[in-house]
Amino acid sequence: MPATQIQHELVEKKLASADVESSAAEVHGLLCGLLCAGRNDSLELWFAELLPEATDGDLLLEECRQTLRRLHDETRQAIEGPNLGFSPLLPDERTSLRRRAEAVSDWSQGFLYGVGLSGVSRQRQLSQNAREALQDLTDITRVDLAALSDDDEEDEEALMQLMEFLWVAATLIHDDLLNDSGPVHDGH
Repeated sequence: MPATQIQHELVEKKLASADVESSAAEVHGLLCGLLCAGRNDSLELWFAELLPEATDGDLLLEECRQTLRRLHDETRQAIEGPNLGFSPLLPDERTSLRRRAEAVSDWSQGFLYGVGLSGVSRQRQLSQNAREALQDLTDITRVDLAALSDDDEEDEEALMQLMEFLWVAATLIHDDLLNDSGPVHDGH
């Protein structure tokens, strides 16, 4: 899985400076959910969810918009490319295990929200594998973060498997939704 060019820490800083309360991982998960569901209006829908209307002279908000626009473009290109070649935007391995696990949970929550925001519901005809992937992502949002230890190699290995699973789940859902009915239009 190729790394996203924009770094997690930069997105975190830009979101905080624009008073966006969501984490970078959650924001990226939301974007990936929209893109994997095939939303043609993903940038507009994403911005509407995250950022207040622009106010003249708010340079921090504009800087955040520019960073997020770049993240959108990179992520969209990766998702639309061969083999769904994106990586979830998560903190690097120097970050504590608990913080990385929280980011995995946040990314999953954002992804689920993005899929739901796209108009995909449980009633839609999804394959059994895609329904299971959505349920697994829901389960990841409920990980007991307090039980994790930075010194536990089993916890580290489990987290690495969850991080890999995010890509697998996104791929399953992307393939299922786009092969089922083609891209989701913007509803106009």
